[in-house]
Amino acid sequence: MVDKLVRIVIADDHPILRDGLRKLLEAEPDFIVVGEACDGHEAVERVKQLEPDVLLLDLLMPGASYLEVLRAVAESPGPTRPLLLTASIEPDEIVKALEAGARGIVLKDVASQLLMKAIRTVTAGEYWVARESVGSLVGTFRTRSAPADRHFGLTRRELEIVTTVATGLTNKDIARRFSLSEETVKHHLTKIFAKLGVANRVELALFAISEQLVALAAPTRSRPAKE
Repeated sequence: MVDKLVRIVIADDHPILRDGLRKLLEAEPDFIVVGEACDGHEAVERVKQLEPDVLLLDLLMPGASYLEVLRAVAESPGPTRPLLLTASIEPDEIVKALEAGARGIVLKDVASQLLMKAIRTVTAGEYWVARESVGSLVGTFRTRSAPADRHFGLTRRELEIVTTVATGLTNKDIARRFSLSEETVKHHLTKIFAKLGVANRVELALFAISEQLVALAAPTRSRPAKE
């Protein structure tokens, strides 16, 4: 017995893909597809009418663009979290989508289990962005705007660790880069999470990118920094 069904709207202009997605999703005991849309304008209307938990939105839609749909959903009072579906996407488009309100990006060629995991992740209030995608966004943000003039109470070392997390490094990689133990890295991350109000590494990476923290510290292998 499922406590609460995840209500989903599928927005894609290809009927065969919508039908396939519906069958795939409704094979899961905790998912139900409550509506479909074949263009951007209809996607916005379905969200307003049905207030689904998740909107699966194709990147290339007729009518309203995906950015217009994302902004309209962000302005609506409902609980809908948009998850962008695409065959391919450039880092700058990922940035624009996240800024417009997307809670995640999923490539259409991923395994079905990953799509299910992505839906459950964004439903739980987190973001779904693949590690390689998060890392690729750093350079995009560095070229888009100047560094922010705020550190959110982070020390120099913490800023460096934030940057390495945003570029996709593991705790082991970070420990090796700064000649620290993995336990020390975990301790730093616990403090960073508390200072920034994030719950996990993906949220930290997205926060760092959106607030331009990645431009505030350039990690080095040997330069000393305040621990």
